[in-house]
Amino acid sequence: MQNLSDATLFDGVFFADCMQTDPSLSIAPAFRSTTPIARRPLHEEVADRLRELITEGVLEPGARLNERVLCEQLQVSRTPLREAFKVLAAERLLELHPNRGAIVCALSLEDVANLFEVMTALEGLSGELAAMRRTAAEVDEIRALHFEMLAAHARRDLPAYYRHNRAIHEAINRCARNPVLAETYDSVNLRIQNLRFRSNFNQAKWDAAVAEHGVMVEALARGDAAALRAVLERHLRNKRDAVLDELRAGSLSANAVRGSAGAGSRRPNESTE
Repeated sequence: MQNLSDATLFDGVFFADCMQTDPSLSIAPAFRSTTPIARRPLHEEVADRLRELITEGVLEPGARLNERVLCEQLQVSRTPLREAFKVLAAERLLELHPNRGAIVCALSLEDVANLFEVMTALEGLSGELAAMRRTAAEVDEIRALHFEMLAAHARRDLPAYYRHNRAIHEAINRCARNPVLAETYDSVNLRIQNLRFRSNFNQAKWDAAVAEHGVMVEALARGDAAALRAVLERHLRNKRDAVLDELRAGSLSANAVRGSAGAGSRRPNESTE
């Protein structure tokens, strides 16, 4: 009997020659060729990590980014880091300045109000269309995400909670099956991720948002387009109000409003070069 080193390649599958001599044997491939595993460019992985740091406020609005420190923390060279900066600048999360480097974009109160106004309309339309077009499998997936979100809320694990929260909103948007809506939704939503995240710092408002999510899931399951649109719009208006209240009270970072006092103060992640 031959060993596996004598295997031959036929139509993309390796077979042991010895197995072909006995028709009673089941011919099972030892290896089947497949489509190569897609590998993402390194700068895209870096951009994902930077988005997360911006969303969670580790990189605060107005902060100047220190390339050397970020390269050490992310264990990458400056080339993929700078490519990631360009991606985030196109998404309007960073501003690139020839002499000052990359700075996390800061929004004025007017910017915040305008962005949430548009986002409220997009969330409402997404919900209305999703309720009419979702499948039972999609409802099950969103309900599972909801349970994961509830578990994170019970642990008071805000980063985990927000990842599931965001996944739910994006899943509802995808259920609408409108690629133009999805593209617009993603573009606007990226710019307010940090604010949506931080709006949960107030425990009572966080608890209220969780309750609204329960209403969303049930409206989606019933296929109640009007109800889902209404709760999503109310949810976003509440987020907007929470963010604006905190910005006006100064309880968010002083750098969250462009031109505020201290916007030029230096932090550990800021450039000294």
